[in-house]
Amino acid sequence: MGHTVPEVALMVVAGIFIWTLVEYVLHRYLFHIDTKSYWTNTAHYLLHGCHHKHPMDGLRLVFPPTAAAILCYPFWNFVKLFTTTTTTPGVFGGGLLGYVIYDCTHYYLHHAQPSSDPAKYLKKYHLNHHFRIQNKGFGITSTLWDHVFGTLPSTKTADKSS
Repeated sequence: MGHTVPEVALMVVAGIFIWTLVEYVLHRYLFHIDTKSYWTNTAHYLLHGCHHKHPMDGLRLVFPPTAAAILCYPFWNFVKLFTTTTTTPGVFGGGLLGYVIYDCTHYYLHHAQPSSDPAKYLKKYHLNHHFRIQNKGFGITSTLWDHVFGTLPSTKTADKSS
């Protein structure tokens, strides 16, 4: 489409960045929505609640590929809102790469035993969300948006000094 390699690389990085925001928003506002009826409780449990109830179940960690494929259409249209015809594929591709990085990272954080940062920190951060403070720490691949939106959980040492 007439773009240089550095331009395409920038589009891909922009797509990954956008994905991190989508990841945060979905996790905070959809996966942790307050439900009041039997049907919304059931839908929520199937969408995300079962993952919190069984966080180490390897079959419940990644988003089903069929559902992800269906969501590509609205994500493509979302990207088209702020890109040009020739930049949409690069940014969209970066978003898909961001999604794959997210899924792999999420699985890794639950099942691996990282010995060094940043993976060790992210594992502690994410498991803190599961087992300690479920209404904070919505980022999976990074803490960026938790910093931006004020949902960064406090540390145990900060809690003890209060």
